[in-house]
Amino acid sequence: MTAEHSLNPHRIDDYLKQLRQALEGADPAMIQDALSDAEEHLRAECAARPTENEETVLRTIAGSYGSPEDVAAAYRETERTVQAALSPTRRPATGTASVADAAATQPGPIRRFFSAWSDTRSWTSLVFMLVTLVTGTFYFTVVVTGISLSLGLAILIIGVPFFVAFIGFTRVLALVEGRLIEGLTGERMPRRAQPTAHGGWLARIGAMLRDPRTWTTLVYQLLMLPIGTLYFSVAITISALGVGLLAGSVVGVLQSVGADLPGGWWTTSDAVTLAVPLSGIEAFLVAATSLVVGVLLLTALLHLARLVGRFHGQLAKRLLVAA
Repeated sequence: MTAEHSLNPHRIDDYLKQLRQALEGADPAMIQDALSDAEEHLRAECAARPTENEETVLRTIAGSYGSPEDVAAAYRETERTVQAALSPTRRPATGTASVADAAATQPGPIRRFFSAWSDTRSWTSLVFMLVTLVTGTFYFTVVVTGISLSLGLAILIIGVPFFVAFIGFTRVLALVEGRLIEGLTGERMPRRAQPTAHGGWLARIGAMLRDPRTWTTLVYQLLMLPIGTLYFSVAITISALGVGLLAGSVVGVLQSVGADLPGGWWTTSDAVTLAVPLSGIEAFLVAATSLVVGVLLLTALLHLARLVGRFHGQLAKRLLVAA
């Protein structure tokens, strides 16, 4: 009886429950996409056949859409293929010789450290650190304004429709934020909006208010202002310091070879000396030190950006993705 029920769910909710069980252990974002696609497709089929009940429709389309287990297997396979295409890795063949050769060809720690310059994900994560100040300010403004107006309009007839529209808008923003995070940091995020609850508008509002993701989304969008300010400040401070040291090394080299530098580079309008002119080997050593420290700072910033991208991706997944 249990096996038959598993193969032939009687209702859409049963089908979705079995699909979730079949996807247990997979990425939460992928599970949300799979459930959204399945629910949208199945409800569209039921709407197109109003004279048939859900059990009959599920039995009819079982061959075309597949059982929950088949759909779960297809999603897992598709996800593996997409992830392999987005981040290809070389896997050594089995055998002692091939493993030894692969270990011998592994880059050393210095090469791995400076490989951040050629890693596209490091640069996109750095861009993410810079744009979070803008997005965080926008999200914070939307949430604070929306909550304030919802409370102010609560005594009026338009209070409830405004609050529902506000919550719906924050969910759209959460989906957009997820696409931004996935594009810049590489963390898998939902690509489908979570379907609204089935039933009348009162049932949908109730389901929305009971959904923990409604409130965690608001928390995430409020947190984005301080988090974005922190990301932006760290990125700008370290990059400005690194670029300044690199520029200083160029000036030092020019001074060591006797180049006549404009006086405005070294003194203020009050003729207060900002830097003591050096000559010969001293200027060269200062320039070399500035160059090394500047390169190390900028390289460390790229590694930090990659770590920030991974951390923020996990934070966003916990707060924005349906459990």
